[in-house]
Amino acid sequence: MLTLPIPVLRALRKLGHDLKDARRRRRIPMVIAAQRASISKPTLIRVERGDPSVSIGSYATVLFVMGMAERISELVDPKNDPVGLQLEEENLPQRIRRARQNKPTKGK
Repeated sequence: MLTLPIPVLRALRKLGHDLKDARRRRRIPMVIAAQRASISKPTLIRVERGDPSVSIGSYATVLFVMGMAERISELVDPKNDPVGLQLEEENLPQRIRRARQNKPTKGK
């Protein structure tokens, strides 16, 4: 059995519910959506319930069927990660020194 943190389970349930709502708003029957996503109707039902055992590929394909596939690439985009950006900024050097130029040696 898969044990996930409660916030993750809630997020998956919300994603599934939102996908179901999107399909209904677009008036796409469940059978058609499953066919377009190349998954079975029971798998689509599990996706729309937010089942964590369904592959991320199935979720991504259903998003594609709904015309929202580009949103997947934005999930962990740096512009949407203020904590990561802050940590990265803290690791930047405080001062940048110019490289020393080698002086020609005299007499050689």
